[in-house]
Amino acid sequence: MTVRTRFAPSPTGYLHIGGVRTALFNWLFSRRHGGQFLLRVDDTDQQRNVEAALAPILHGFRWLGLDWDEGPEAGGPYGPYYQSQRGELYQAAVNQLLAQGAAYRDYATAAELQSEREAAQAAGRQFTYSRRWMAETPREAERFEAQGRQGVVRLKMPRDGELALDDLIRGEVRFAWASEQDHVIQRADGSCLYHLASVVDDEAMKITHVIRAEEHLPNTPRQVFIAQSLGYAVPAYAHLPYVAEPGSKTKLSKRKLDKYLKNRDFTALVDRGGRIAARLGLETTADTFNPVIVDFYEQIGFLPDALLNYLLLLGWSFDGEREEFSRPEMVQHFSLERVNRAPASFDPQKLLAFQDRAMQRLPLAEKAARCLALLQRAGLAGEPPGEEAQRLLADVLAAAGDRVKLAGDILDYEEFFVDDQSFPYDAAAVAKRISGPAAARDLLRRYAAELAGIEPFTAAALETHLKEFVERRGVKLGDIVHALRVAVTGKAVGFGLFDALAILGRSRCERRIGRALAL
Repeated sequence: MTVRTRFAPSPTGYLHIGGVRTALFNWLFSRRHGGQFLLRVDDTDQQRNVEAALAPILHGFRWLGLDWDEGPEAGGPYGPYYQSQRGELYQAAVNQLLAQGAAYRDYATAAELQSEREAAQAAGRQFTYSRRWMAETPREAERFEAQGRQGVVRLKMPRDGELALDDLIRGEVRFAWASEQDHVIQRADGSCLYHLASVVDDEAMKITHVIRAEEHLPNTPRQVFIAQSLGYAVPAYAHLPYVAEPGSKTKLSKRKLDKYLKNRDFTALVDRGGRIAARLGLETTADTFNPVIVDFYEQIGFLPDALLNYLLLLGWSFDGEREEFSRPEMVQHFSLERVNRAPASFDPQKLLAFQDRAMQRLPLAEKAARCLALLQRAGLAGEPPGEEAQRLLADVLAAAGDRVKLAGDILDYEEFFVDDQSFPYDAAAVAKRISGPAAARDLLRRYAAELAGIEPFTAAALETHLKEFVERRGVKLGDIVHALRVAVTGKAVGFGLFDALAILGRSRCERRIGRALAL
């Protein structure tokens, strides 16, 4: 048997972290077994602009490197891969279910159904539709329609016995048929619902394993009933634990960002991303810039493999200890047997730790390439950049070391990539370190006058000279180093001062000190 898995996103315009984790597990399982991974678009909601809403989702998959064998842009032998284009298949299935008595046309109004629910509640019993307005023959349907009623198609679910299902993660799961309602599979307007469409497509596309979030577990009995009634082979089911909120068992949601910002680690991630976004001129509303959405991580410079490595461990473990996996190792070791049943809590701090370690492992040239892309987006580097700009970036990254944890963190050092006359000064730092203490201004003037004689203009030579400089004048190193840092970088903090001076070079340091004194 060739393993075939699928992920079927709705075209919503964003790719949810939980959805990516589900897609990742499907992708890993198919790759582990030499099978195929499909993308299928659940676009039965005709009110959406599918092309525009789907584009960010496909882009997110490409950025993550989760390639699909069949689906949008890839094509395949079982297309079309848009549910909105498969209506004839769904109608044929509805007709077959009606013909064999596994479904029926129903003409009950919403008020009549509600009345039956309320009566069941008042009697303290489970609501089970009476099928009073069921039409089993064309004549009965005509009679109801003559009354102005509109009919839907419902499944005629069993009322006795149970379904025993062997879930590949949860083991044996049992469902009492009496607990199942007669679910609607076709609306009055002729459109078919997800439950029917999904089963028909899984069969048509030869899906062997349905690996999905546990929230779909209650849907399984009706889908198995549809498949069996149509004579389909029932695929293997595996229901994954959902991705939970930080420190909680509640499902992670895009719409609860305000709640999550009460979590210190979540706030730190959002604030860090916000600083980068501000330098890039990005809109940062909860709908467009949200850590529950994958686009957030691409925008601020996460490494795709770091994000995937972290998501792998949300509900899966290898041996309870090892956490770092290359992509080939993820494929090699993944199995559904190692998936946990309990929800996995999203931990922003742990995610950042994965990103930090992955970033520090990158060769300098690759780290520079990723940071350069962010500098270009911020307008701080040309396209293509010249040799001098690339050398400057490499020098800054070498000096910053592990301070650059995200590619977007390079924007914290924008002072090295802007004109000496236009980079911003921290007004509070200028007031405290230069404008306030008169001695600092005099020391800066005297130091600037000596820059021309420092050879070579390296970090080591600059450090030696400055120590000799303060010793000759009988002052402390602290009397000038803070003022000097603010003068040349505009900030009170940063990586090593002498590294900064050497990277800027003699002329730029002279101009910047002169500008600071002129403030």
